Amino acid sequence: MRNSLVAMSMLGVLVAPAAHAEDWKLAKDEDGIRVYLAEVPGSRYKAYRGVAIMKTDIATLRALQEDVSGSCAWIHECKDQKLLKAEGDQSWTYTRFNTPWPVTPRDSVIHVVSQLGADGSVTRVLEGVPAYLPEAAGYVRVAEVSGFWKLEPKGVGEVEVTYQLHTEPGGSVPSWLANSFVVDAPFNTLKAMRERAERR
Repeated sequence: MRNSLVAMSMLGVLVAPAAHAEDWKLAKDEDGIRVYLAEVPGSRYKAYRGVAIMKTDIATLRALQEDVSGSCAWIHECKDQKLLKAEGDQSWTYTRFNTPWPVTPRDSVIHVVSQLGADGSVTRVLEGVPAYLPEAAGYVRVAEVSGFWKLEPKGVGEVEVTYQLHTEPGGSVPSWLANSFVVDAPFNTLKAMRERAERR
């Protein structure tokens, strides 16, 4: 019960900034995947939201996400990823990301809280905890992460997947890279996830 309340309160904190941001604007609609962007007050970086319908089931998608190291294969620009700790419906993960030269590679530590809905949906609230691990040589730690995954059943054999995130990448990131990342990250991640889910 306590963990569910934690998840709900975190989700409330997470959704609040989006409510005060500019309206979500459609940035890409291709191959059954819609990507929306929104301004975030006080940040130079936009939040993104990707939405896709996948012909699969919740159990398959949960298995893909809970395979922390394996999921790096379908997360955009993920170099490697590992589970640091799991405790009930909470987990802590460490991820290293590829970046184009000359941008220094990034890494992040994420606290994930999973919540099961009465309708069979699954929500995973993502929160950056950069101080959880000492900084690694050769990487810039992502300063802030807030977002969520939502897996929601939609009829027989279909699930609507929503992936929403806002990050403060830390250090210096060229505007062209930041602008392309917020579109490419949700689109490529959802596309690769769907390919794996639908062939299982």
